[in-house]
Amino acid sequence: MKNKISCLLFILLPVFAFSAVLKVGKNGQYKTIRQAIAAAKNGDTIFVQKGHYREGTIDIEKSLTLIGIDRPVIDGNLDGEIITFKADRITLKGFKLINSGRDEIKSVAAVHIYTSADSVIDNNIFENNHFGIYVQRGLRCLISNNKITSNRGTSEESIGDGIHLLGSREIWVKNNYISGHKDGIYLEKNAKCFVYRNLSRHNLRYGLHFMFSNDSVYTGNVFDNNEAGVAVMYAMNVSMYHNKFINNWGDSVFGLLLKEISFSKIKGNTFTNNTTAIFADGATKIDFYNNQFENNGWAIKINSNCMENKVIRNNFINNTFDVSTNGSTVMNDFRFNYWDKYEGYDLNKDKIGDVPFHPLSLYSVLVEQNPSVMLLFRSFMVDMLDRTEKIIPSLTPESFVDDQPLMKPIHFKNNL
Repeated sequence: MKNKISCLLFILLPVFAFSAVLKVGKNGQYKTIRQAIAAAKNGDTIFVQKGHYREGTIDIEKSLTLIGIDRPVIDGNLDGEIITFKADRITLKGFKLINSGRDEIKSVAAVHIYTSADSVIDNNIFENNHFGIYVQRGLRCLISNNKITSNRGTSEESIGDGIHLLGSREIWVKNNYISGHKDGIYLEKNAKCFVYRNLSRHNLRYGLHFMFSNDSVYTGNVFDNNEAGVAVMYAMNVSMYHNKFINNWGDSVFGLLLKEISFSKIKGNTFTNNTTAIFADGATKIDFYNNQFENNGWAIKINSNCMENKVIRNNFINNTFDVSTNGSTVMNDFRFNYWDKYEGYDLNKDKIGDVPFHPLSLYSVLVEQNPSVMLLFRSFMVDMLDRTEKIIPSLTPESFVDDQPLMKPIHFKNNL
């Protein structure tokens, strides 16, 4: 054991022996951050004292740690990017970054990571920037505990995303607050990323937007009152666990949009107060397990091009429509769900209904074909249509059925 410790100290000794601490501020050895970076060597730490720094774009091309003392402000003065990472193992912590420039073609950001590995952006405040954090070709980077807000976006075209990941792998995005951007968090052409316990709300488009990003996980996040909810598109093997999709209202607004995705899992999530909780188009081999659908317009809209999906052990409570579809062929499996509209019985007391439940009502089929029929909602005519369809099924697909509906709602345990 002593030999192992001696070997470790021998390996680390050069790092500690030759790394330096540089100080920036009125009483520091350097007056600007740029001066300190120019003087620093790989492995050095730069402490930046409280103050207001306007230095144009600060390029970091060495492995450095920058730590803000008492939240120093770095002001981009609405011109260009504020900080760029162009080396591995860079840490930025404890700053307030404001007023980046704006350029849609160059994707100007407050902090832009270019081809960096093992870098960290932690505990910073971002205000009034075009993009907050932009990661391009990153590897094993951590983005955590940041507050990213902007009030400069009047439309989707006028502002970038809070956190934008492009062509990266193994990026961890955790414990961030994002508001006022185009998309709160955007992933495109990434792999093996982990999005954990973020709060994304009041963004102009999606709270979270996945595109072509496989083998990724998002869990424990809250997506609240975003203009278009959350979208996961053109991806495989995406795991969505224990998230909350809440208060996403409006025409063509979804708690969660699934477009051309496959081999994925949606488990333990809460969908509350959404126009449509889940809209699935071209979704294949998705497991919907242990989710709570409550107080939504539509709980699940599942198009006829969705196949081999499993909808098992979910609660459907107080939704206007539990299920809707645009076709007559159903190749999905509904089992062991609780439906508050179920009126069957349980003679053998096994807590499973003895009569199958057809969650697709005739009225929901008519609304899907002609939205203006919603004007008849809660009318006597609609009640008569649905009760007649239950007695003599004719227009709703016979295969759209839960053969084993539960008699009581499931009480889920939150594993986070």
